[in-house]
Parts: sequence; structure tokens; C-alpha cells
Amino acid sequence: MASSCVSYEGCNFFRQRLVLSTLSGKPVKIRKIRSKDDNPGLRDFEASFIRLMDKITNGTRIEINETGTTLYFQPGLLYGGPVEHDCNLQRSIGYYLEALLALAPFMKNPLKAVLRGVTNDQKDPSVDTLKATAIPLMKRFGIDGEGLELKVLRRGMPPGGGGEVVFSCPVRRFIKPVQLTDPGKVKRIRGMAFSVRVSPQIANRIVDSARSILNQFIPDIYIYTDHMKGANSGKSPGFGLSLIAETTNGTFLSAEMASNPPGQGTPILPEELGKNCAKLLLEEIYRGGCVDSINQSLALLYMTLGQQDVSKVLLGPLSPYTIEFLRHLRGFFQTMFKIETQKPEEDGKGGEKVLMTCVGVGYTNLSKTLK
Repeated sequence: MASSCVSYEGCNFFRQRLVLSTLSGKPVKIRKIRSKDDNPGLRDFEASFIRLMDKITNGTRIEINETGTTLYFQPGLLYGGPVEHDCNLQRSIGYYLEALLALAPFMKNPLKAVLRGVTNDQKDPSVDTLKATAIPLMKRFGIDGEGLELKVLRRGMPPGGGGEVVFSCPVRRFIKPVQLTDPGKVKRIRGMAFSVRVSPQIANRIVDSARSILNQFIPDIYIYTDHMKGANSGKSPGFGLSLIAETTNGTFLSAEMASNPPGQGTPILPEELGKNCAKLLLEEIYRGGCVDSINQSLALLYMTLGQQDVSKVLLGPLSPYTIEFLRHLRGFFQTMFKIETQKPEEDGKGGEKVLMTCVGVGYTNLSKTLK
């Protein structure tokens, strides 16, 4: 067993390592987790993530040394079923949800996860953005059906949280290969401006300022406002905006921003937030590709685990997180991607694109119960 154990050092890309360890069945050992830090070892949000991994699997062995600087993780079988988890408030629910999106199709029973905590913050993708971009991407790979859904029941902003989200996903025996090489042209922009425990007028101000920039680009824009009240509004005040551009070929590109928690960082005006978020979306459109920046690693994972056939996906410039993810894929699955760079179009529209090609490892969900 020791020979197949994969070893790493440091706390970076912690989720990637545990997710790939669980899917490949290879144990992972991570040493020197913040060993030179004043406060060494695992953080509370990482410990919370390990607990979530333990809840969705059966027979996982976890060993952590006294200082929390070394973790040994021997994955069990992905079990699924109903799961409830209180996410640590240092990170948003998106931090935990991204791992579930990668693992959910390969479980024994369809997953129904209730996650509580912060729904929108500035570090991680929000639940709204993942709902609008990751769910359609999963459908492209054949993970669809009535059981696939992501709902925000309550909204929660940092530092108090209080949000609640339900994610359910059907299981699949295998993942089908894809050819996503033409992103198409942007045909419409949709968005959602939310405000909790502040004046409902703030969401309208965000919408107006975002439209003042986007209207110059495309006429078909609809940004709705979401103002949750009472218990559904969480425990802390805040506001934010999530924007999604949809293309003629069904590609979804996203950008989002949220206000600073009270007393942390410089307060931002709703008008400023709306304009900045609109500019971020235009930048994402310029980067282009068939998958937006936050879902690059999810698309590459599904390509790797697909049937033994060629998958191709055109991406915008690879994020540092994605580049490291490719190295991890090679470590756990010995998968190598063919990477072809495409120069920007002659008319100067869009940035440099990357065409990623690989042959799937033919991953089969053996734990799926046969009907």
C-alpha cells in the first residue's frame, strides 16, 4: 500500500489532492502543512472539509499528527445519500461545493447534500455562479436528469453566515466524452443582484450601474434582484452581483463580486461594485473558451474520467489553479493532455485560447447500484 501512496508537501491545493485521492483510490500523505507558520497545521475550514469527505465516503481512514502539520488520507468508497454539513465560516459554501460537484456523479447512492454557512464571499465561487455555470457543464458530460439541482434556501454573508443550500445529483456509471471547441457568440447576459440586511434599494443601484456598462455591448440583458428577508437573510449584512453571459452554443461565462464584511477592508459603493463586476464579465468574455475560469478544473477532471475516447475542450488562458490541477491529474491518473495554443483571431477579438485534448481513462462507477 505504501508504494502507491502519493506524497505532497504544503497546504496548497489541499482539496484537489483529497478529491483526486478519493476518485483514484490512492492514499495521499501531505507533510509540512504550514510548518513554518506561527500557527502551524490545518485550519478550521480544512478540518471541516475533511469531515465532509468523511461523511460522503464509507471506510475512509484519516490520520493527523498532534500539530496538524501531517495528514494521511486513505479514501474509502463514495457512498453519497443524504448528507448535512455545517461549513466553516472562514470559507464560503462554494469551497465545499466545488469538491462535491467533482465527486457526486461517482457515488453509490444519489447525493442530496444540505450545506450551511456563507453563500457569497470574495474568496470562493458563490453558489449562484456555480448553479449557472457548473450545472450546465455537468449536463454536457451526460450528468443530467431530474435529480440534478442546486438551490439557495437562505443567503448568508460573512462573517456570520446563516445561509443554507441544497445540492442533489444523480449517479452515473460513466462519463461521456465531449467535443467543445466552438464557444459561439454571446447572445444574452443574465444576472442576479442580491442584498441582505440592507436596504432593498441597494440591489437596484447595483443593477443600474452594471447595465450602464453592459448596455453598450449587447441589448439582451436581464438582471433580477433578490432581497431575502427575516431568517432567510442570514446573520450579516451585505450585497453583491453575479453575472452570466450565455453564448449561441450554450457556453456560460461568469463574473461576480460581493461587498466586504462589516469592519473588514474598504466599504464599496453599490454603483462601484456593479461597474467593476460588469468589467470583470467583459474580461471573462475576452478570455473566452467554452468553459469559464472557475470551472476549468471541473471540465478537465470529467475529460480525464471519461470513456476511453478523445475529449476536446477549448479554454481561455489557464489559471494557476488549473495548471497545478493538471500536474495532480498526472500524479493520480497518469493522464497527459495535449495542449495546443490558438493565437487570437485576426480581428483582435478575444485573447489567446488553449485547446485541451485527452483520452479518458475509462473510469467506471463500480459502486453504483444496478437497477
